[in-house]
Amino acid sequence: MKTILRGKANDVTIDTNGPVIIIGECINPTRRKKLVSTLREGNFEYVLELAQSQINAGADVLDVNVGIPGVDDVTLLPETVLAIRESYDIPLCLDSPNPRAIEAALKVAGGKCLINSVNGEEKSLKALLHLAKEYEAAIIGLTMDDDGITHNPEKRLGIAEKILERAVRVGIREEDVIIDPLAMAVSTDSKACMVTLETIRLVHQKLGINITMGASNISFGLPGREDLNSVFISLAINNGLTCPIANPEKITAAVRASDLVLGRDDFAVRFVEYFQSRM
Repeated sequence: MKTILRGKANDVTIDTNGPVIIIGECINPTRRKKLVSTLREGNFEYVLELAQSQINAGADVLDVNVGIPGVDDVTLLPETVLAIRESYDIPLCLDSPNPRAIEAALKVAGGKCLINSVNGEEKSLKALLHLAKEYEAAIIGLTMDDDGITHNPEKRLGIAEKILERAVRVGIREEDVIIDPLAMAVSTDSKACMVTLETIRLVHQKLGINITMGASNISFGLPGREDLNSVFISLAINNGLTCPIANPEKITAAVRASDLVLGRDDFAVRFVEYFQSRM
């Protein structure tokens, strides 16, 4: 199944048969003090630096999050989107818990965006599905609902099925629903990665739609994060992950290697091109 996102003119196809598409996570003020300070000033130079560095490192789509306490994201998110749009023709993933900010950004973004994110809570479904339909956007569906986060893969699959069914009911195409199986920190729950991997497998096998996740979430609080993340993302790709949200500078090597090993990179062209570009 193929989910097509669009910048101004450039299309990116996320395909359940691969290759893996990388959604760059770095335009996010969490743990980035310089981004916080520059966004507060209405200065987008650092945003554009982050955009460029991620594109150079292999990002196919950029996640855009301006969630700073005390800042009006209804104004700041579309301003940030416009700044990126003026410089780069790349699809955007609009990341905010505020439906009003998402709508304001959709109005100016053009192309075809990805909304990050909807979940199985009734409030979320009602607020965001009609927006996605109106602006012809794709959505990320988090496998949590009004009961919170379950640690049962079958129940996470059930939430994914609910989101998909509700999305299709309002007129969103099935291929425009991407499921996030929720990657949780393995430092606090030794079974967390196994739950996520099994959820990925079930969603891939039973729904056949594209799958994303915050790929580095599993390693919070641990040493050797890059090594741990690389192993996990390779296992996740083998189970059906198609478009992780991560720092491309940290995961592109593992992604290219996984695609090659899984027979999705004829003559190792993308693998070799990536490593040559790093020299």
